[in-house]
Amino acid sequence: MAQAKILIRNLTKRYLEGAVLAFENLTLEVLENEILCILGPSGCGKTTLLKIIDGLMPPDAGEVRIDGENVQGPRPSVAMVFQHFGLFPWKTVAENICYGLRVQGRPKGESEAALKKYVKMVGLEGFENAYPYQLSGGMQQRCGLARALAINPRILLMDEPFGAVDAQTREILQEELLRIWEVEKKTMVFITHSIDEAILLGDRVVVMSPRPGQIRETLTVHLPRPRDINAMRGEEEYLRLRNHIWDQLRRESAVPLRSGGR
Repeated sequence: MAQAKILIRNLTKRYLEGAVLAFENLTLEVLENEILCILGPSGCGKTTLLKIIDGLMPPDAGEVRIDGENVQGPRPSVAMVFQHFGLFPWKTVAENICYGLRVQGRPKGESEAALKKYVKMVGLEGFENAYPYQLSGGMQQRCGLARALAINPRILLMDEPFGAVDAQTREILQEELLRIWEVEKKTMVFITHSIDEAILLGDRVVVMSPRPGQIRETLTVHLPRPRDINAMRGEEEYLRLRNHIWDQLRRESAVPLRSGGR
């Protein structure tokens, strides 16, 4: 069996001085170069889980290990892409993309080479000197993705990165992400509310329960790569997975919501 790139063991997180339980005793493995998609209702702790993996907040119990080392803070090998772009409005596309490299003190020549490579990869050539307000939502998200890729992370944590764009742009960005992954081969944890997106992108799909978040099921996606979203929708495996996941989520939605944070 392949060795885990990310090992999450018995993870527990509480909010509001312990009054709200986000998740408890959560255990999960993410394999090297795998795209693991996580589906679940709002409030089940998906974003909190990513922040703990990224070292942005500590768990109350349990541990996260990356390459066998305990996560105790942010590390250069991990990058996060947010739903609402997270760009600095006063910085240009070029400055936003190179921000992480400059924080890490990388040489100017390395930053320039990374900028050239990833601006081209995400299709933003000619917009290097534009500001975020001058870009469409899809272009802003491309910029956010390029900023994450520029530091050459081994792990990408993606928190509903396409949730704020229109349906057509979302499909384009999904295709672009798959194309980039085929070239870059990163380990990826991808949070989404879209069943279609999870099946299209994922090697495995984790279905979580309402808060306190628990892993209800982990499903392997037996669809060959490279994947095309339109061709995929006619596949028997896609229909089977989609119906099964929808039944799981619909059953969970009947559970009364419990108060608390994300």
